[in-house]
Amino acid sequence: MSDNHLAVVPRLLLLLLVATAWPSALAAQSVCLPAPRLLTTMPMGGKAGTTVDVAITGEHLEDLDELRFSHPKIQATQKLAADGTPVANQYTVTIAADCPEGIHEARIMTRLGISSSRVFSVGALTETSSTTPNTKLETAMPLELNSICNGKMTSKAVDYYTVAAKQGERLLVSCAAQGIDSKLKPVLIVADEQGNDLRVERRGGAIDFMPEADGQYVIKVHDLTFSGGPYHFYRLAVQQISTDAVAPQFAATRNVNAFSWPPANLSDDKLASEQEPNNTAEQVQSITLPCDISGSFYPAADVDAFEFTAKKGEVWWVEVASERLGLPTDPSIVVQRVKGTGSEAELVDLVELTDIPSPIKVSSNGYSYDGPCYNAGSADINGKVEIPEDGVYRLQLTDLFGGTRNDPRNVYRLIIRQAQPDFAVVGWALHMNLRNGDRNALSKPIALRGGATMAMEVVAIRRDGFAGPIELAVDNLPPGVSASGLTIPAGKSRGILLFTAEENAPRGLTSAQFVGKAEIDGIAVTRKGSMASMAWPVTNAWSEIPSPRLLADFPVSVGGAEVAPISIAAAQDQVWEVTAGQTLTIPLVHTRRCEFSGPSMSLKTFGHGFEGNAAFDLKLTEDSSEATLDLAKLKPAPGTYTIAFYGSAVAKYCEHPDAVAVAEVALQLAKKEAAEAAKPPTTAEPTTEEEKQAADVAAKEAAARLTAATAAVAAAEKQLQAATKKGAPKDIVDIVVSKPIEIRVVPAVEVTQK
Repeated sequence: MSDNHLAVVPRLLLLLLVATAWPSALAAQSVCLPAPRLLTTMPMGGKAGTTVDVAITGEHLEDLDELRFSHPKIQATQKLAADGTPVANQYTVTIAADCPEGIHEARIMTRLGISSSRVFSVGALTETSSTTPNTKLETAMPLELNSICNGKMTSKAVDYYTVAAKQGERLLVSCAAQGIDSKLKPVLIVADEQGNDLRVERRGGAIDFMPEADGQYVIKVHDLTFSGGPYHFYRLAVQQISTDAVAPQFAATRNVNAFSWPPANLSDDKLASEQEPNNTAEQVQSITLPCDISGSFYPAADVDAFEFTAKKGEVWWVEVASERLGLPTDPSIVVQRVKGTGSEAELVDLVELTDIPSPIKVSSNGYSYDGPCYNAGSADINGKVEIPEDGVYRLQLTDLFGGTRNDPRNVYRLIIRQAQPDFAVVGWALHMNLRNGDRNALSKPIALRGGATMAMEVVAIRRDGFAGPIELAVDNLPPGVSASGLTIPAGKSRGILLFTAEENAPRGLTSAQFVGKAEIDGIAVTRKGSMASMAWPVTNAWSEIPSPRLLADFPVSVGGAEVAPISIAAAQDQVWEVTAGQTLTIPLVHTRRCEFSGPSMSLKTFGHGFEGNAAFDLKLTEDSSEATLDLAKLKPAPGTYTIAFYGSAVAKYCEHPDAVAVAEVALQLAKKEAAEAAKPPTTAEPTTEEEKQAADVAAKEAAARLTAATAAVAAAEKQLQAATKKGAPKDIVDIVVSKPIEIRVVPAVEVTQK
C-alpha cells in the first residue's frame, strides 16, 4: 500500500471523530429546541498557578470550539495527542497565579452557541483526582495534608481515603458538593485506621477534630441515600489549621435570592460588632441609630437584644442579611417599646419583621410555569419601623429555627438606617407552562439561532420604599444581536428583556452587561443586574427538584449554524403610532423555516400597558397575519412603549442535519479505503528467502489494514444510521417570541363645545 494511501487513515479517523463528537442526550426533551449544556468537568477545579487537564461531558456539545471561563485569568486550549490530533472532549487549562480564589464558571462554545455553565473552583491547596476504585478500606486512596481531591461517587458505595495525622494537631475535613453544582448530598466520616467511625457529619458540613494519637486516619465519603454516578462529584479537602482559627469554608454558588445583597455603596467603615452576652434585659446592648452591626446566631437558640432611643414620627428601615450570605438561617426580629426601667420595665410589641417576600408570584408547585421556578424572595429581613412616640425601644434578633443550630459560622449583618430608596434586579430565561401535567425546569443559556428572539424574565427587589419605573438595558452584545428592555413599571416588580438575532447574524460570543436604570430622588442611578439559571436541566421534575442559582457572568452567543423554526415581525420596521382610545392593527409577517404540528398558535402580549391584550391566533400555514390592539380597553397612558407577542408552537425540528452529510462522506471514504486495502499485491513472486520473509510481513500488514478498513466501514455505517435517526424530524414545543415592536400612543384631541 502506498504512503499516500496510509496518510489518508488519520484524515478518516478525524472525520469519524467529527461525526461522533456529539453525545446522545441524557433524556428526550419534550420542550425547547436543543441547547448546549455542560454537565461535568473532571477535575472540578485547580490550584492557582498550575496547569491541569480537564475532561468534559454534556448535552448537545456538537462541533466543540473553545472552553471558556468567566474569569480571563483561566485559559484553555484543546488537548492534543502525541501525533498532534485533538483529544475529544479534553482541554488543557492554565490558571494564572494571580487568579482570584473561589467560584468561576466554565462553558463550551459549540455549533449551537455557548453552553450552560458548570462551576470551576480555584484555590490555594495542592490538587489531585481519584482515578482508581477506592470503594474498600483495602484500596483507600492516600491523601496529603493541605490538599484537595476531586472525585465522583459510585452508586451504593463508600469512597475511602487515608491521611497521616499527629496527636493534637487540628484538622478540618470538608467536602464541597451541592455548593459546586453536584447532586451529591455528602455524608462525611472520620474513622480510625481499622475503619471504626470516630466522627460523622450528615448535613453536608465539615468535621473539625484533633487526633488523640499519631497514626493513619480513614476518611469516608458517601451519599446520604447512597446515590452515585458522574453527576455526584465532590471536592474533598483535608487541611491543618491553627487552634484559634475560624474554620474556612469552601466557596459556593449563591442562591437566587442573594442578588438583593449587598445594598449599593455598602462599606465596612462604620461596622460595629455584636457584644455578647446580650440576651437579657440586664445584658441588652445599647446602640445609636443609624447603625451597622455584625453578629452571629451562636450558640444555639441565641437571642441578641439591642436598645436604642428614638423620637415620634421617625421611620427607620431595618435590613438583615444572613440567608443571603449562603447560610441555613431564618432571621426574625421583634421591636418593642420599653416602658419603665429595670425589673419593672414593660415591653409593648411594636412590629415583627420576617421574610422578604418574593416580588412576583412563584410557581405553586415549584416547577411548572404558573409562576417562575425561581424564588427571588428571602428568609432575610428588609422592613420598616415607624416610631409612635418618644422613648426607648428594644430590638430582639433571633434565628427562627436556630434552636438546634450550634455553629459560630452562622453570622448576620444588621443595618438600621433612614430610607435609602434603591433596587436590585435579577433575570432568567423565560420558562413555559407544559401540558399533561409535565414538569420542566431547564438550564437555558442565551444561545441564539438566527432569526430568533429569546425572552428573559426580570424581577426587582425594591428597597426602602422606592416605587419608580426601572429601565432595563444590555450592553456588549455580539454582532447581529440586539436587546430590548421592557420597562418595569412604577410600583411593579416584573419586566422582560428580549434578545433578537438577525437571520444572518454571524457566529459570535460576548460577555454582556445587564443593568437596571432609574431616577431616585432626582438622581439617575444604574445597578448591575444578576442572572440566574438552573444548575441542571430537569426535564421530568416529578422525580427531581430543580436547583436554581446565580451565575457569575452573563454570556450571549449566536451559534451561526441554525436558524429559528419561525420568525415573527411587524411588516414594517417603524414606530407604530396610535391615538389614545383608538384601535391599532399591526400587520405581521411570518418567516417559516420548517413544518409545524397544528395549524395555528395562540399569541399573548409582553409589555407594560398591553399585557391585558386578548390572545389571538396566528396561522402557522400562512406567511402573514394581523395583531389588533384595542386601546379603548387597554387604556395605556400616552407615551412610547415596546411590546412583543409570544406563544408556543410545536416545530418539526431536524437536529443537526449536517451530521448526515458528514457521516455519508466518512462512509464513502471508509469504503474507498477498504477497497484499496482489498486489492491484491502487484509485486513479483518472491524467489529468495529474504523476499519470502518480506512478502509474509507485507501480507500480514495488508491483512491488518483490511481488517481495520472493514471495521472502519462498519463504524461509519453505524454512525450514518445514528445521524440519520437523530436528524429525523421530531416534534418539539418551543417558546416563540416576535421581534420587539415600538408603539407611540399620542393623546386624543379634546373637542370643546362652544
